Amino acid sequence: MMAPGRRSSTFTRLLRHGFTDPSAAERLLDGPELAAMRSDPFLLEALGATADPDLALHGFVRLVEAQPGPAARRELLDTVIAAKPLRDRLLGVLGASAALADHLARHPRDWEALVTYEPRDLHPGVEEFERGLAGADDPVSLRVAYRRCLLSIAARDVCGTTDVAETAAELADLATATLRAALGIARAAAPDDAALCRLAVIAMGKCGGHELNYVSDVDVIFVGEAVEGADEGKALRAATKLASHMMRICSETTVEGSIWPVDANLRPEGRNGPLVRTLSSHLAYYQRWAKTWEFQALLKARPVAGDPALGADYVAAVEPLVWKAAERENFVADVQKMRRRVVENIPAGEIDRELKLGPGGLRDVEFAVQLLQLVHGRSDVSLRSGTTLDALQALAAGGYVGRVDAVQLDDAYRFLRSMEHCIQLYRLRRTHLVPEGEDDLRRIGRSLGLRADPVAELNREWKRHAAVVRRLHEKIFYRPLLDAVAQLSPTLEFARAGGPPSGEARLSLEAARERLVALGYADPASALRHLEALTSGVSRKAAIQRTLLPVLLGWFADSADPDAGLLNFRKVSDALGKTPWYLRLLRDEGAAAENLARVLSAGRLAPDLLLRAPEAVALLGDGDGDGGGLRIRERAPLEQEILATVGRAENAQQAVTAARGVRRRELFRTAAGDIVSSYGTETRPAEPDQGALVDRVGAAVSDLTAATLAGTLRAVVREGWGDTLPTRFAVIGMGRFGGHELGYGSDADVLFVHEPREGVDEREAGEAANRVVSEMRRLLQLPSADPPLLIDADLRPEGKSGPLVRTLKSYEAYYRRWSLGWESQALLRAEPVAGDEELGRRFINLIDPLRYPVEGLGEEAVREIRRLKARMESERLPRGADPKLHTKLGPGGLSDVEWTVQLLQLRHGWAEPGLRTTRTREALAAARAAGLISAVDAGTLDEAWVLATRVRNAVMLVRGRAGDTFPSESRELTAVGRYLGYGPGRVGELLDGYRRTARRARGVVDQLFYEG
Repeated sequence: MMAPGRRSSTFTRLLRHGFTDPSAAERLLDGPELAAMRSDPFLLEALGATADPDLALHGFVRLVEAQPGPAARRELLDTVIAAKPLRDRLLGVLGASAALADHLARHPRDWEALVTYEPRDLHPGVEEFERGLAGADDPVSLRVAYRRCLLSIAARDVCGTTDVAETAAELADLATATLRAALGIARAAAPDDAALCRLAVIAMGKCGGHELNYVSDVDVIFVGEAVEGADEGKALRAATKLASHMMRICSETTVEGSIWPVDANLRPEGRNGPLVRTLSSHLAYYQRWAKTWEFQALLKARPVAGDPALGADYVAAVEPLVWKAAERENFVADVQKMRRRVVENIPAGEIDRELKLGPGGLRDVEFAVQLLQLVHGRSDVSLRSGTTLDALQALAAGGYVGRVDAVQLDDAYRFLRSMEHCIQLYRLRRTHLVPEGEDDLRRIGRSLGLRADPVAELNREWKRHAAVVRRLHEKIFYRPLLDAVAQLSPTLEFARAGGPPSGEARLSLEAARERLVALGYADPASALRHLEALTSGVSRKAAIQRTLLPVLLGWFADSADPDAGLLNFRKVSDALGKTPWYLRLLRDEGAAAENLARVLSAGRLAPDLLLRAPEAVALLGDGDGDGGGLRIRERAPLEQEILATVGRAENAQQAVTAARGVRRRELFRTAAGDIVSSYGTETRPAEPDQGALVDRVGAAVSDLTAATLAGTLRAVVREGWGDTLPTRFAVIGMGRFGGHELGYGSDADVLFVHEPREGVDEREAGEAANRVVSEMRRLLQLPSADPPLLIDADLRPEGKSGPLVRTLKSYEAYYRRWSLGWESQALLRAEPVAGDEELGRRFINLIDPLRYPVEGLGEEAVREIRRLKARMESERLPRGADPKLHTKLGPGGLSDVEWTVQLLQLRHGWAEPGLRTTRTREALAAARAAGLISAVDAGTLDEAWVLATRVRNAVMLVRGRAGDTFPSESRELTAVGRYLGYGPGRVGELLDGYRRTARRARGVVDQLFYEG
């Protein structure tokens, strides 16, 4: 008798053999069902070798119990004891698949399908599977026969007799045999229909590619023709009936479950198109209407059932179209967009467990391989395989993918497919999600040979392979371009001697040009010259460039102008290539290289700013990891830096030149941060809040302009008068400047005010103030490498006819006597930005009664503002401009929104403190909070104002010059769209979206401003 608290030796042995519930296992082993083999020394060893010993034992006991009688039970047990191959295969299947254990319990004699172990059984093909299904003449018997064949495939898989590629091929062959059997059943059920038509079944997807999963939709396309003498319409209806019946035979659930869904949605027009078409109808569609993804899908087309001659004719007819797909406009962009769309549609809670569709998943490998096939398969027929791993091997042999990369990608793909097989085999359910349960992960890990710590090892290996796939998915499309142009002397000598180094095949220059064109490069010859210049030689610089450029080329290709990105990168590298920190920054700081690629290919403004002082590239680094050097600087430290710089200069011109240099650097910082936030990066998605982006840019550029004016004022005063000007002097920001809403191309609207110091003659003070203004404007516009800062004082009293600068008393006298309604409206945006702070405050106190009149504007003043706005709309819009796309003066544009908000401020600002702000969005929010405008209407106006402002910023970033309308040149328009979040090929959506937003805003303006 065993002492209390001690474990039996069987319990201990069960733990050692991998059982997780040894108590339950011990009871099963002691049961009467296994009495005949209780003493068999090899049983525990065989169970311990399975993926899940508990599951295997439980399934085996169920199988023994299900045998029809004692003789059958004895036969099973004796065979398992005597035949090690059967024991390993049977228990291996039972330990990996609860679904197949259920099948064996329902059909207890099907274990005999695993007994035969002849060489011809090791790698069966379609003929062998057809023999296995031969007796099935109805849907139920077909399912039973299918599962019986599946048993043998799973047995070879779990025992390692076949590898994952061979297993996938066998599953595809079994699917082919099953489709043929199902079509045979359908034809037998409707002989009259069968006599009218020829019907071919074309396998697509993984079945067509000869790489099927255990449970997957079987994608097909049907081609039908009338037999000689038959009416085509009747024949197609008959073919459609046969095809539909065949699909139901495979897909519908019976007492034996279903086989798998047959999916015909890859056919022309998808669900909306006819199920069966003639060959000529297929060709007419593909030649005229097909999208890029449809040609990509046709890569795997393979006739599998029905009329073999018709199937062969179909493939022969569509194949030339497939290999011309890469010549289509936006080909690569379309393929990449489809891949991104797949990832975007994965639920957020599943993306980290998505084995097939997630980043670093199976689809990344398949998309990369198919993209390369479509580009290079036009001229290299060796690449025309529908099987992913075969195509990858051919790409490596042809030099289109590095051989080391191909081996790593092959290993990763096989591992991920093996995981997928293990997950699906367990319940025979269609899923690509890695389970979260410990038991499930343990079973998968053990299935893959990870026995020490299955769960931890599985997670580690899975993440490692996924990381490899992510890296190589980006790399393999671009790396061979460099091998084609990097003219390294040792390489050339080796090639002359008999081959390239390290066994690597080279991509021909012609193939490299083809790939660059496919990527979107308009001038591949120039691109190749740039690559040669960047990577030639044996220097450390060239070596690092060869490491960086593969992924940079991908980022450039993801922009609207890859050529400009590559050219700008060459210019920056030529300027900084010998600087030690530059390449180290790009190589070692993860964000810097991607940020640089985005900035250099997003338009003209940011690269122009950078190329005037390339050292600013340092701002693109990680910094402290939270936006790095691209974080916007506050006004105070910025002004402090500029004033310090001015203080060190020898004269005013040097001082202002230095201040403009700081301004240029900070403009680049702002533009680069805006671009990166708008595009997003691999580690940080695009900023979803468009209003936040607008506010950030407006505040940054406005603060920078104010700091530059403050530095310029200090420099001019110091040079002309020393420390003290004879008159107090202040600069008042107006318009967008006063509203903290400046864009990249905005002038600085200002008023100048002065007040003579005590004891100073007013004439002397006035002359000094005018000299200051004149010198400030001159110095800020001097030709130099830095962008000029234009000062616009046209909003001053009397406009261009009035003096540039006035005393505070003069302003007071003018506004008291002559002020017009539009001037009160303009003063809503007035805010001191530089100079004497106390004088600035007094100016604001002076104008507050004008802009926030007690009891609000009178009706006559309101009517005058409306008349002025209407006249402006009719007179100021540029000739030939499309009003609906003019962001400033068009319906629903900036002017509409701002005048509506300003009218609310003029009428209600005296009573609502929140309206007393120079900022449009703040005033709009305050009007909503005060109940002066509904939340819906406020949201509509805010959305339109933000969008119009973003468009203006985008135009300046892309073209390098300001504009109020969308560009007409297609690449520029595409770049504006990319900045605004519209991917390639979505320019139409961009323009429609703007018109729709502006139209809604104009409706609100008509109601609130015009009271229509």
